[in-house]
Amino acid sequence: MSQNSNLIVGVNEKVKPGKAILLAFQHILSMDLYVFPILLAAMLGLSGADTSYLIQMCFFTCGIATIIQTGIGIKLPVVQGASFVALSALAAIGSTNGMPTLIGSLIPGAIILCLLGVTKIFSKIVNKCVPAYIGGLVIMIVGISLTSTAASGVISSDGGLMNNMVPGLAAMLTLIIVNVISYKTNYRHKFLSLFSVVGALIVGCIVAGFMGTLDFSAVKEAAWFQVPNVFHFGLPKFELSPCILMTFIYFIVLIETTGVWITVSDVTGEPLTDERLNRAVIGEGLGCLVGSVFGGTPLTGYSSNAGVISITKIGSRVVVMTAGVILAIMGFCPKLMAIIASVPGCVISGIFIVICQILIANGLKIVSREKMTQKKILVIGLSVVFTVSSMVISSDVMAMFPSTVQYFLSSGTAVGGITAVILNLVLPEESAEKVKKSEGVVAQ
Repeated sequence: MSQNSNLIVGVNEKVKPGKAILLAFQHILSMDLYVFPILLAAMLGLSGADTSYLIQMCFFTCGIATIIQTGIGIKLPVVQGASFVALSALAAIGSTNGMPTLIGSLIPGAIILCLLGVTKIFSKIVNKCVPAYIGGLVIMIVGISLTSTAASGVISSDGGLMNNMVPGLAAMLTLIIVNVISYKTNYRHKFLSLFSVVGALIVGCIVAGFMGTLDFSAVKEAAWFQVPNVFHFGLPKFELSPCILMTFIYFIVLIETTGVWITVSDVTGEPLTDERLNRAVIGEGLGCLVGSVFGGTPLTGYSSNAGVISITKIGSRVVVMTAGVILAIMGFCPKLMAIIASVPGCVISGIFIVICQILIANGLKIVSREKMTQKKILVIGLSVVFTVSSMVISSDVMAMFPSTVQYFLSSGTAVGGITAVILNLVLPEESAEKVKKSEGVVAQ
């Protein structure tokens, strides 16, 4: 039996292989993994062959990192994926200093993450800087910052407004309707929640086919097999400034991924102990180190997959480790990846909209468990305001800041997360008398 009554299958429960594979594909399809390497390759001006390789390595390293994290790291159903927090910084380093320097900048930070876990320092940092409500707040911020990206993928004129809106809305409404029915029937029909994401993808793709926007031509052109290469882009070069910058970026990513761990812990009912936190950061560091060796990117726990667990009610590590194996296999087989890449972005964005709102709700649920003091109200309110503000900064205004500041401001999650941690540390705690008064005001 699951430790959490909201789950159909618990974290340590086994799932039959066929079912595990189908459920694993729901996690993979919800990740939209190919977007990050495509964006980074375009920003770096890579050739077609190098772009294809970067996409492969994103899948391969995410698969290996997921197996490491879920199997021996945090031992929770956490899927590892490329962190968009690092995108701008990577693009700046790679375009200015070259790919060997980009790869070199990733290695020191990954080693530092491992050392934080080995020395058991990380759990102390989390307990001091990231209390439960901050973790929940970061999950809210992740959902808020991703919502605009998801919505813009559906309401987009690229390729025709209706061609994007109709399939995207079809997928979104399918997911909503299926889960409303599942909820209304008290999850009696388990297959509704189990395969809701796959069902929404199928409906969206069918509608996209009628709209003439479903294209599988890339599948025919893709190769069947290609072996990953160690240091494909050349031996790493270590330059001080890029290494310092990426180490700082790693810590921002850690705030994001800690929020994901807290959410997965909450969704599954599994406690997030100090030992588990230290193992988790070691798993994160090892995954990022694998990514740097094979030409991948900094990795994080994917928040969208916490949303998938909430929808499907399946928390089994077997499913997520199966997803890791499939991702790693895809790193050897470009043709298989091309099938997933052929799913229209508007369809995936339509599903993302629902998942983002689930993340916001899950984060809000964690935050609401805490007694609201004036300090916490300020931390929550200002962090959300700073997140939204960073999302609406125009490119002209952004260009006025130094490049390091631009890296930071380009991520709503980074802005909101850092704001939350800093405010929580610097704002004074209220006296017991003031807390009682503030609770009285809130109650009124």
